[in-house]
Amino acid sequence: MSRTRTSLLAALVLVAGASGAALTAAPAGAATSIPCTVDYKVQNQWDTGFTAAVTITNNAAAKSSWSLKWSYAGNQKVTSYWNTKLTQSGTAVTAGNETYNGTLATGGSVSFGFNGSYSGTNAVPTTFTLDGVTCNVDDGGSGGGGGGGGGGGTGTRVDNPYTGAKVYVNPEWSAKAAAEPGGSRVSNQPTGVWLDRIAAINGAGGGMGLRAHLDAALAQKGSGEEVVQLVVYDLPGRDCAALASNGELGPTEIDKYKTQFIDPIATILSDPKYASLRIVTTIEIDSLPNLVTNTGSRATATANCDTMLANGNYVKGVGYALAKLGAIPNVYNYLDAGHHGWLGWDDNFGAAANVFKQAATSEGATVDDVQGFITNTANYSALKEDNFTINDSVNGTSVRQSKWVDWNRYADELSFAQAFRNQLVSVGFNSNIGMLIDTSRNGWGGTARPTGPGPKTSVDTYVDGGRYDRRIHVGNWCNQSGAGLGERPQASPAAGIDAYVWMKPPGESDGSSSAIANDEGKGFDRMCDPTYTGNARNNNNMSGALPNAPLSGHWFSAQFQQLMQNAYPPLP
Repeated sequence: MSRTRTSLLAALVLVAGASGAALTAAPAGAATSIPCTVDYKVQNQWDTGFTAAVTITNNAAAKSSWSLKWSYAGNQKVTSYWNTKLTQSGTAVTAGNETYNGTLATGGSVSFGFNGSYSGTNAVPTTFTLDGVTCNVDDGGSGGGGGGGGGGGTGTRVDNPYTGAKVYVNPEWSAKAAAEPGGSRVSNQPTGVWLDRIAAINGAGGGMGLRAHLDAALAQKGSGEEVVQLVVYDLPGRDCAALASNGELGPTEIDKYKTQFIDPIATILSDPKYASLRIVTTIEIDSLPNLVTNTGSRATATANCDTMLANGNYVKGVGYALAKLGAIPNVYNYLDAGHHGWLGWDDNFGAAANVFKQAATSEGATVDDVQGFITNTANYSALKEDNFTINDSVNGTSVRQSKWVDWNRYADELSFAQAFRNQLVSVGFNSNIGMLIDTSRNGWGGTARPTGPGPKTSVDTYVDGGRYDRRIHVGNWCNQSGAGLGERPQASPAAGIDAYVWMKPPGESDGSSSAIANDEGKGFDRMCDPTYTGNARNNNNMSGALPNAPLSGHWFSAQFQQLMQNAYPPLP
């Protein structure tokens, strides 16, 4: 079960959801005579499940711990929860405090939430007891607000949303990380929330839905600023060159993408109750770069990518997402820009910037809907290679001619991100755009990390002996053996860089090592098979993938342990 680790500093201001459930309000002027009030709201409901938020207000003597009980009239079952320790026996539910939110002052409030399943009807409980005393129920009012703070709620975006802000710690990921031996060292780090299929909006597989995450973010926010990081990832014919991340929508289902995926997300994000959050979206990783590198006469071309280039649905989908989400004042759109080992070559660099400009000016979008770009999302490219540069040569041979660099103009993500930012501005993007770099798995520490340059026997021994990135080939991307956690998330770490982020939650698999039947639209990609000898996109090298990996997005304990072991900077 999941639970947040950040203290509740303010009660959530909650609004009724689609269920329309209403509770009788306390009589006017009676609050001081009522020992407690409970606001229980069904915020989101679908055919078999729902998300609920509960706020307790204590009007009696101050408490150092609390326990709230209620019973359901139907067959509702709690499946996950946050900001509480919750148990259920039959229809009876008991929600108790976490270690960090047991204090409940006179007149004070505390909030928690949960997901549940049901069939038939989902009636709201009518009786609640706090430490054995019956509380009044309260409809909590309606309207906006969300726990204070300016920024996004003002209608004017700040230049860098990460400046002066905390970043949301996903309680579901945090609980998985904390359950691992040694995982508490990083379980309080902020990570991205992946909306990778339509069901994820309401909470797939009993997990938290988008509203539940935003409500939890408000609880973490308190009176300061809070960034919430979302990955918007469900294009038609998604990721046409990597089967492990194929999506649920077919190549032609652009209307379904718009009406059943982007529109519902936009509706939730535009709710006034979330106006005080700074919502960062990573828009559709991988797909647009595929139009540049994996189409036409290139050796790396695929029929699926040719189809998506021809039908234009990647460009249309990204443009639509940018326009819809960019219309929300507190949303900050960052377009995915691949990584240096993908777009760093001359043939790809300028062409990719042009494709991004095409997408950002389609379907009603403009460059004003793009606040920046993100590189290295869910990838492993080293942030900075200190032991060699592109300008070095060995015995008259340029580093660019080494097998590893292979004529690329960039050796690491930082130099690529800064240069690509300039290229994007040159094709018409705003001059104040910022870059994000995903550093969740690019630390490459541990005993294999070189301490200096390689020997100058040849340009290859020089580069291979000194490079931090220990992959077999820069094109390898799935569950890489030897990887480590990278720089911890931080704002404004370098010129032109808005933040280092952990957009890919460490410990979540890139894809399964062998074919696994599933209902998530995820195929089997041989690049996730450690026995695979490669293809044109990795120059026919071994995949370098870890064995026994689960489906993409599923928890991979062995990988998480490796990432902690090889973290750089090292973990305490």
